[in-house]
Amino acid sequence: MRRRPPRHPRPSLRPDTEPPPDSAAERLDYANSVLGTGSFAVALMLYAGYLYITAFYSYFHLGTFAVGFDSLEFALRSLRLVTLPVFAALALVFLVPHVPELLSLLGVDEPRVRAVRERGHRLARLGPLLIAVGVVLMALWRHLHSFTWLAPLCVAAGLLLGQTSAAARGRRRRRGWERALSLLVAGVFLMWVVALEAGDLGRRDARRAGDRLMNRVAVVVLSTERLSMTGPGVAVEDLGRDLHYRYRYSGLRLLVERDHRYYVLPLGWRHDRDATYVIEDDDSVRVELRPGSRRQAAAAPRAGRP
Repeated sequence: MRRRPPRHPRPSLRPDTEPPPDSAAERLDYANSVLGTGSFAVALMLYAGYLYITAFYSYFHLGTFAVGFDSLEFALRSLRLVTLPVFAALALVFLVPHVPELLSLLGVDEPRVRAVRERGHRLARLGPLLIAVGVVLMALWRHLHSFTWLAPLCVAAGLLLGQTSAAARGRRRRRGWERALSLLVAGVFLMWVVALEAGDLGRRDARRAGDRLMNRVAVVVLSTERLSMTGPGVAVEDLGRDLHYRYRYSGLRLLVERDHRYYVLPLGWRHDRDATYVIEDDDSVRVELRPGSRRQAAAAPRAGRP
């Protein structure tokens, strides 16, 4: 009888064609992280824009939804909070964890790089201390004045530091729900920081706009009927019966325009005593927009010079 040649096991193609389960899990985790971070960033922008607009227009006795802003305007107004100090702080947040790698690229000795990394690990373990500082600052809330945002910021920073790999060294591994709860609480405190800063910035910008009404767009209202619009700086002229638009109102400045409605302020407007006028553009009213008085305001000091 002829003997059959021994059969050799065929090499399995599965390791070459299918990614290991760890790689698929890492990709899924990465996608979830990106999606969660992006969703939180969008929500934070809308929230910050809404609070900024609310604080700004409430100074002029207007409601946010009464004027009629949409979500795109909320997102765009939130960029008002992105200033140079914010950019610098964000750059430091992303740069600090990579300082050892940067030092290695610059040719620094390995012992010094190791010492810097160890100091970074010690700083990362200060998360509970930052949380305690935030709680103490909350107890001193009335004395912080314009720095109240420091209290929730310390708590959020402490919670986020506790989620780093450096802070987890030598400790038991946290469960998934514990990490999720810490991130959720940190997100709430970050939104609190944004709320405080957005409201304060909106009120500051509103006061600045009220003090500089002369520089805003000038509004002239022509009407067929006399309007109940008086105020400091408002001038009323009767142009005669022969004209369709008989009455002309000047001395007004434009605050905002929405859906053929013009929200205007008299030049001498004061927050605690004067009203904001709403002019609807229809057949009985014509609204003219003209440049403000930037050049006149700039030339005024020169006129007094000899």
